[in-house]
Amino acid sequence: MPEGDATQGRRLGSAVAANPKNQVQSVGKVFAVLKAFGPGSPELTTAEVAARAGLDRGTAFRLIHTLIDLGYVRAVPATRRYRLTLRCLELGFAALSAGDLPSHATPLLREAVPGVADAASLGVLDRGEVIYLARVEAALERHGLVRRPGTRIGAYATALGQAILAWLPRADQVAHLHAVERVMLSERTLTGMDALLARLDEVRARGYAVADGENAYGLRTVAAPVLDASGAPVAGVSLTIATTREELAPFVAHAAPEALRIAGELGDGLRLSLGAIGLRP
Repeated sequence: MPEGDATQGRRLGSAVAANPKNQVQSVGKVFAVLKAFGPGSPELTTAEVAARAGLDRGTAFRLIHTLIDLGYVRAVPATRRYRLTLRCLELGFAALSAGDLPSHATPLLREAVPGVADAASLGVLDRGEVIYLARVEAALERHGLVRRPGTRIGAYATALGQAILAWLPRADQVAHLHAVERVMLSERTLTGMDALLARLDEVRARGYAVADGENAYGLRTVAAPVLDASGAPVAGVSLTIATTREELAPFVAHAAPEALRIAGELGDGLRLSLGAIGLRP
């Protein structure tokens, strides 16, 4: 699909999703009932469900009993309370069945190429290097840049690596930076320890990393960390363009939110999966 068509399709899709006329209100109410239950409130009365879901008691009562008939909710014996059944796990099984983070990341990366970026990647940090686990690419072949899954490169010189490093404790940052030889990949590459640590502080404060020709001539990249439930970085997502496509400021303006969205969605998946989604080195 041409870039213009892809961008237009994305905008149309967002407009359709945002139009209230295209929403089935009863479906939203069903999920509000399901989400009313939680770790601190596994058993609720009809009134409590109604209050938590923002529904009147009559609607809550009917939805609860519909979910009982479908097997997703059951009544707690000898009480007026209800709880979710294990059948609710079916709702998430299809999303979790792929089993690893790269499989879940790839369709999200695909959404960004070519509309937002020429390439989108998922990578992890290993002994001072970034290992690419997933890559979706278009139109970067002429730059001779190969980032196939399994490719390694010094984390110090990549936005992807800096996005992960920035969320580590200082001692870990220093250890990773010392683990590899830091060489100039372009005249803009930072190699000094003090300069790199200062850059990581900037990345952490901003929330994402930006590289402009530091890793390879003619490329611009924005990257964001994938954080687990404790806030520790487990991976990173990057979006890259050729410098001939767009100036740095407008690229960062629309690519940074997209990188943060993808990374955030993957982080949510890690948290909600309770370990079912893992990394494939």
